[in-house]
Amino acid sequence: MITALYDGHCVICNTTRRLIRALDWFGRVEFLDLHQAQTRDRYPAIDHDKAMGEIHVIDPNGRVFAGFYGTRRMLRAVPLGLPLWAILRLPIVGDWLGVRVYRFIAKNRYAINRLLGVDLAKIEAEEAACDDMGVCKIP
Repeated sequence: MITALYDGHCVICNTTRRLIRALDWFGRVEFLDLHQAQTRDRYPAIDHDKAMGEIHVIDPNGRVFAGFYGTRRMLRAVPLGLPLWAILRLPIVGDWLGVRVYRFIAKNRYAINRLLGVDLAKIEAEEAACDDMGVCKIP
């Protein structure tokens, strides 16, 4: 099993999570939201700020794949992701174009969220009502 650390406030990240879960027939990818304290406790060696900037995927051997390479690693783990993984392994598609497109989207993800009408202030206020154990006050 591989573990993906992602920004749970990001619409694009959550869409990726839902898509990979739909393709993950064998339960090979575990997703952990970086906004949860237990994620930071489980992976203290991962730089939280860097992980907030791009997805981090940890394989069973402890290797960390960040950004585009993490996304590509997830595709390799799911059966229906293999054709896209193979295309993304092509040097010009993956190492040149894929990395640049991923960085652009990751850098601008909150602006893209706003464009899609997501209210991040509301999400953060709802999370502030919750304690570290995941228990939330009723609004």
